[in-house]
Amino acid sequence: MATDTLHHEGSVVHHEHHDATGTKLFGFWVYLMSDLVIFGSLFATYAVLMKGTAGGPTAAEIFELPFVLVETFLLLFSSFTFGMGVLAMNAERLGQVKAWLGITFLLGAAFVGMEIYEFQHLIHEGYGPDKSAFLSSFFTLVGTHGLHVTFGLIWILVMLIQLSTKGLNDMTRSRILCLSLFWHFLDIVWICVFSFVYLMGVL
Repeated sequence: MATDTLHHEGSVVHHEHHDATGTKLFGFWVYLMSDLVIFGSLFATYAVLMKGTAGGPTAAEIFELPFVLVETFLLLFSSFTFGMGVLAMNAERLGQVKAWLGITFLLGAAFVGMEIYEFQHLIHEGYGPDKSAFLSSFFTLVGTHGLHVTFGLIWILVMLIQLSTKGLNDMTRSRILCLSLFWHFLDIVWICVFSFVYLMGVL
């Protein structure tokens, strides 16, 4: 009888945890959809203003496609490494989770570093956001994505600290799953940025 009671209580706790995790993930999906509206607005603004160069440089004149291609591969590979981290989490391999998150952080940091370099180079050449409507919309769109990646990097650092202090538990698992959704979302947004802004701008 006592065993049945414990089993029932354990089932209730597991069910409640499953519901809580599902609620968190649903809430985070709602946040991502609101973020999608923001990026959609920025893409629409860029589409309207991309020809407004005001006698300044066009996209084809300032974009360095090979450089941006390296950025793209860094972010794409970081999504793969994050996925490996989630698989390691499901297999209860704490050390591997931390290692994969660490690699993801380095790849993401390299991406942000290259983006900052690109912005500094353009501004140094006299192609800052105040030069034309095209450049204003470009800096806003790409910069907003870069800020999101930077926030993701901070989140990864927080998770590494929590994994070191708390290990793999219900809280850290749900947070890693939310971070995974966020990171993959940024990857998809960047593919759109690369295709619509850089690729179409150069071709």
